[in-house]
Amino acid sequence: MNRGFYTCMAAQFFSSLADTALLYVAIDLLTKMHSPAWITPLLKFLFVLFYVLLAAFVGAFADSLPKGRVMFIANLIKIFGCALLFWELHPLASYAIVGIGAAVYSPAKYGILTELLPPEKLVVANAWIEGLTISSIILGTVMGGALVSDKIAAVMLGFDFPAIDTGISTSDEAALCVVGALYILAALFNLRIPLTGAIYPHQERNPLRLIEDFSNCCVTLWKDKLGQISLAVTTLFWGMGATLQFIVLEWAKQHLHMTYEKATTMVGLVGIGVTIGAVMSARMITLRKSLTVIPLGVAMGVMVVGMAFVHSTAIAYPMLIGIGVLSGFFVVPMNALLQHRGHVLMSAGHSIAVQNFNENLSILTMLAVYSLMLRMRLELNVIIVLFGLFLAGTMIFIMRLHAANQREHDSLALIGEHKH
Repeated sequence: MNRGFYTCMAAQFFSSLADTALLYVAIDLLTKMHSPAWITPLLKFLFVLFYVLLAAFVGAFADSLPKGRVMFIANLIKIFGCALLFWELHPLASYAIVGIGAAVYSPAKYGILTELLPPEKLVVANAWIEGLTISSIILGTVMGGALVSDKIAAVMLGFDFPAIDTGISTSDEAALCVVGALYILAALFNLRIPLTGAIYPHQERNPLRLIEDFSNCCVTLWKDKLGQISLAVTTLFWGMGATLQFIVLEWAKQHLHMTYEKATTMVGLVGIGVTIGAVMSARMITLRKSLTVIPLGVAMGVMVVGMAFVHSTAIAYPMLIGIGVLSGFFVVPMNALLQHRGHVLMSAGHSIAVQNFNENLSILTMLAVYSLMLRMRLELNVIIVLFGLFLAGTMIFIMRLHAANQREHDSLALIGEHKH
């Protein structure tokens, strides 16, 4: 791995750390506003909405400029969204603007990997980026919960700068300043990402042509025998992961009788598991063996169902870490395979945009369903069992689809195929 890769990883870590911490600060703001429970998942819903709405355009944008510069511009948008929250814009609107920045950031973040590294290093690179992203989510979750706690807020508000009146008088303002500083740090790392020398053909600017081009890329990746399997798995994983974040928060409060601050640490436990799983996967699974991990998704679904019957922290801790390990172990090889197929079939920026579109459409759908279930006042245990069974059932379907594809065509030959 070269220095450019590590600089890119540092930028990704701090940007993702700020995104996650800001989510939990925004959740706390909604709680203080006495918003109903079904409003909370809409924070994430609006955040990822722009991944879907802008999918046809951000891939072309990521390929039109050096990717370090694209990531810098995206972080400026995130800083703007954070500042609007500081100026008391509604949390849903502010976090949606941060989502615009995240949507612009993502194709560049993943696309630059194929410019910096050869294909054989993509599984390891993905383990790095997923491991760091999940680590930032763990730390961001705990940090977000801590920043809005009375104890930490009192310490931050106790800082007194000589001859400077900061005007910061509430715990929320202090928390937002910390998050803003993380975004600025990420932007500084973006400026240090080296030019890779990758030059793509002139990018289309006509919106209708971009949508048509994006549609063609979607069809190409879904028709590819390996692309469709890896895309289906990652699409399902991210939809479930985003929803599980909110389910675990509520589950920790209801089943384990935890405060909001402590409940955020339970979400962090899943993240620790994902990091362990990602590291194990990078060491044990090659690109050629990436499809052998699919059955772990079924096991993960069964473990999620098991959450409904757990009321003890002694069981809850290892169970959440176990769910994380399984998900990290199977999503990293799937991501690497998907990136490889996308790079072979189309440009890096376009393939990542297709991936983002599908994954975030899944997140939107599952969060909307979860919010609707809360609105219908379904019991949490019923929701948990339904989500777990859906995950296990869908993974079984994907396994059967892959088996059918293998009978039709030799998948190993497809991995070695090159674009002509």
